[in-house]
Amino acid sequence: MSRARPKACIIALAVLASWLAGCTVTEQAATRPAAPPNGSAESRPQWAPRPGLTWQWQLSGRLDVSVPAQVYDVDLFGTSADQVRHLHALGRKVICYINVGSYEPDRPDSANHPRALLGRPLDGWPNERWLDIRRLDLLGPLIAARMDLCAAKGFDGVEPDNVDGFSNDTGFPLTAAEQGRFNTRVAELAHRHGLAVGLKNDLDQVSALQPSFDFAVNEQCVQYHECASLSPFVRAGKAVFHVEYHLPLARFCPVTRPLGFSSMKKRPSLDAARWPC
Repeated sequence: MSRARPKACIIALAVLASWLAGCTVTEQAATRPAAPPNGSAESRPQWAPRPGLTWQWQLSGRLDVSVPAQVYDVDLFGTSADQVRHLHALGRKVICYINVGSYEPDRPDSANHPRALLGRPLDGWPNERWLDIRRLDLLGPLIAARMDLCAAKGFDGVEPDNVDGFSNDTGFPLTAAEQGRFNTRVAELAHRHGLAVGLKNDLDQVSALQPSFDFAVNEQCVQYHECASLSPFVRAGKAVFHVEYHLPLARFCPVTRPLGFSSMKKRPSLDAARWPC
């Protein structure tokens, strides 16, 4: 979440088969379960967030649907299908937050994570553990099930978190190439579910990964002087949803507004409070 750490069974089985069939453990090919007749075109979501959209990011506390934002980014497990429908009735688009690169012990599916996947604790989040993203034979079905649930609840997009393990002390010898392949697979999986997908942080790989993603989610690029790295998204007509936790609005809004970012200040707890530019 913060910078410090920085149903359908048939669908799940089809997705698992596409991740595993004819591939090595570290380099699965993500073929689509139901390809178009020519077998070449990639499925893309109906919704493509454009630069300048207002957004709300709430991952804790009771969901506040009164926030005047065009896009809501909320927790997959903590948000019901009825709440998604209600937000749609209010004219909002809704993104589901899921964790794909680290293990959280309090999730409904936590017991399904084999110990072989678990690495070192995340900096600032000692209860969470990095995941071995090379083991798609074990991790692929877990991510597929979460994508299934996201689509089944009616979400428009997905925010996969902790997709920059290669630049952290995960306990695994992850390379940039392995991270890039994993992130691309996650994006393809989201698209097969009809979901727009955002690249969370991972600024070192923006240029290579931007074509596979539909928007970006960034934490604290002004504080760390990194915002220029996200320009490829805006140039491609894709939204950059940006948040700062510690800087005042007067410090970061003049920086990100000319860049076309959708910026706001939030508390690190990501409750309902927000201060947009």
